[in-house]
Amino acid sequence: MAHAYTATVAWSRGDAVFTDGRYSRAHELRFDGGTVVPGSSAPSVVRVPFSREDAVDPEEALVASASACHMLFFLDFARRAGFRVDSYVDAAEAVMTPNADGKLYVSKITLRPLVVFSGDKMPGQDEIADLHHRSHLDCFIANSLKAEIAIEPAS
Repeated sequence: MAHAYTATVAWSRGDAVFTDGRYSRAHELRFDGGTVVPGSSAPSVVRVPFSREDAVDPEEALVASASACHMLFFLDFARRAGFRVDSYVDAAEAVMTPNADGKLYVSKITLRPLVVFSGDKMPGQDEIADLHHRSHLDCFIANSLKAEIAIEPAS
């Protein structure tokens, strides 16, 4: 059964000329439930003031999506295994490199989750590695990307 997910991306020229290339790349990412997130091109791609440093760029959104998806599966698998997770923090990173045609793409995403457990039943390193492995295999976002996804749990 297919599921559809939606987001609205909204941008407006304002009073910029546009054709001279000096227009804002700032926009809004609108999600169901009313959440609105400021979006922009990355300042490393389009300089400020035509980009917003305080907004989410597409590359950041991609790495955050991969990280969040992995985390949600990890939490569920840990719960099912009887482990209590107190916190999960992932300092994820995406790297862009040129592909065979010279086009930039996100070639690698590295997840660096730091997971804190508590309770009577504590996982060993092999069990944690298995939870990450299973989470990676089932993550919808990871299964949608051609980028390599490395998992380097923090110790």
